[in-house]
Amino acid sequence: MIRKGRRGEIRVELEPEERILLRRVAGELEALLLAEDGDDPSLRRLYPAAHDDDRLEEEFRTLTRAQLDAGRRQALKTLAETSGQDRLSREEADAWLRALNDARLVLGTRLDITEDFDWETLEGHPRAPELAVYAYLSWIQEQLLDALS
Repeated sequence: MIRKGRRGEIRVELEPEERILLRRVAGELEALLLAEDGDDPSLRRLYPAAHDDDRLEEEFRTLTRAQLDAGRRQALKTLAETSGQDRLSREEADAWLRALNDARLVLGTRLDITEDFDWETLEGHPRAPELAVYAYLSWIQEQLLDALS
């Protein structure tokens, strides 16, 4: 459970296994971002097109990709380093939100999750464990948003 504390801090009450999962997700996404090819199709939602013109799009990516990746890696590092804490600052919670959002985008792309995905079919689904991770990350993100608002 994640909630706002009396002094504005974010209180985090998670099981050890949940904390391990968050560190693992952060590490796996960071490794994917650092991979040499960097063009893994599951990353496409992290870099939506900014221009219809291919030349302008390439120029935009050249100018912004390194900065975007640096911010993503920092958020993932914060998630991994603070996943064991019982309290987060607002800045740390914001980093968690960004890291979780990126992880959900990548995992959702890999799983081909759309708005009309039927969650009632989760049990017995061949990718149920991955779908459960996606749902868990969504739940954590929702709790963080509630705590920050």
